[in-house]
Amino acid sequence: MLARTWSVGLAGVTGTPVEVEVDNAQGLPGIALVGLPDAVVRQSLDRVRAALGNVGHALPQRKFTIGLSPASMPKQGSGFDLAIAVGLLAACQVVPRTGLDDLVFLGELGLDGSVREVRGVLPAVLAASRTGRTRVVVARANADEASLVPGVEVLAVGELAEVLAHLAGRVRVAPHRRRPGGPPAPGPDLSDVVGQATGRRALEVAAAGGHHLFLSGPPGAGKTMLAERLPGLLPALADDLATEVTAIASVAGTLPPGAPLITRPPFEAPHHSATAVSLVGGGSGQIRPGALSRAHAGVLFLDEAPEFPRAVLDTLRQPLERGTVTIHRAHGSATFPCRSQLVLAANPCPCASPAGDASCTCGSVERRRYAARLSGPLLDRVDLRVQLPPVTRAGWLDGRTTPESTAAVATRVEQARAAAADRLAGTGLRTTAEVPGRLLRERWPVPRGALQLAERALERGALSVRGLDRVIRVSWTIADLAGRAVPGADDVAEALGLRLTGAAA
Repeated sequence: MLARTWSVGLAGVTGTPVEVEVDNAQGLPGIALVGLPDAVVRQSLDRVRAALGNVGHALPQRKFTIGLSPASMPKQGSGFDLAIAVGLLAACQVVPRTGLDDLVFLGELGLDGSVREVRGVLPAVLAASRTGRTRVVVARANADEASLVPGVEVLAVGELAEVLAHLAGRVRVAPHRRRPGGPPAPGPDLSDVVGQATGRRALEVAAAGGHHLFLSGPPGAGKTMLAERLPGLLPALADDLATEVTAIASVAGTLPPGAPLITRPPFEAPHHSATAVSLVGGGSGQIRPGALSRAHAGVLFLDEAPEFPRAVLDTLRQPLERGTVTIHRAHGSATFPCRSQLVLAANPCPCASPAGDASCTCGSVERRRYAARLSGPLLDRVDLRVQLPPVTRAGWLDGRTTPESTAAVATRVEQARAAAADRLAGTGLRTTAEVPGRLLRERWPVPRGALQLAERALERGALSVRGLDRVIRVSWTIADLAGRAVPGADDVAEALGLRLTGAAA
């Protein structure tokens, strides 16, 4: 007797429908599981057998063969438990085999027959929907997340017995209705930052163009405060980006309670003891996204950046350029989107004197060695580099007048992004920072007269060729903020200053 059910396997945030075939035949009693299952999937046989016994459906002494297809794709995680259990009962004629083909089962089974939540339900339901299967059975804890996919009927269950009663037609499980969530809580406001006009300006330019940012200055200068307020300046996520960001959070297990669609840009700030795997993703079992991917369409903030191991920081270089990161393991690979804004913060020297250079006890060799922990190739990818001075008493007194709020600056950022979107229409690019240098020079050339200062910096070695392209990108962002159609000499000069003041180019 052969029965079929459906589930979904994940590789990163990409889902593939998996056909679960169960054959019930005469022979030596036992269960064989084939189709490249990992250790967690192989252990599902014991979980499923115990769960079935505890809901009154112990398996007969028969030979069962369970095939997970496509057989060449590695299967990982406990989300196949429910599909395997239903397939076994259908092969034993406990539940009818008809009607199973349009259902997708996603859930882990407890030994008592309870249906438990699993990670990655959103990308799994999206994959099922793309193949035309629009009815899914999930744990109640995953129901809100599954219902984020439009046009899908979600059946939320808490026990295996509920699933069996529904399939037998005794008690129907009503489709889940997701309650709309409230607006996201507001983040920290830019009006809290005292002084630091240059830092505030750099933050506005970074938000308007999607540029990476490096903040250097003594403790208490406001580096962390500025970085934490960058997500509030970014526009709300478009529907496709919101779905991507929410899917990454689902796979990572960081989706907030209630599974709301994440519409605000995320913010990730890992500690400087973080490993390369925790930053870019990986793991010995199922491949998980790292902080870089969890910050997709948002901000990755590395405070005390020179304290990170240099090799760890350098793993960010290629993903920052490509916007995706692919993790390869012996059992397969997974690709995650990671188009996030990188914000680095550093003290000017190891002693980190709050008064800055005036009371620094570090020698020149120590300062150079400390700065060299951030490699040149990494810094060359950072468009904006700002040196923040200590906040003086006069600056603090001036800051007692209310500075511009996040809302006021975000309005200008939104207008600048709209101008950039009109210019980039048809290219597939979202922000000015993503524009390749060649396309920038050929399609949107800046007048040569406006580039004289930047060209002189290139001639004397203060800028690399890639650095010149980045200055031109930033000048376009500054022009967008000012409402100008083409960058002028002043825009290029400001862009050059925002690149050369914080570190050597």
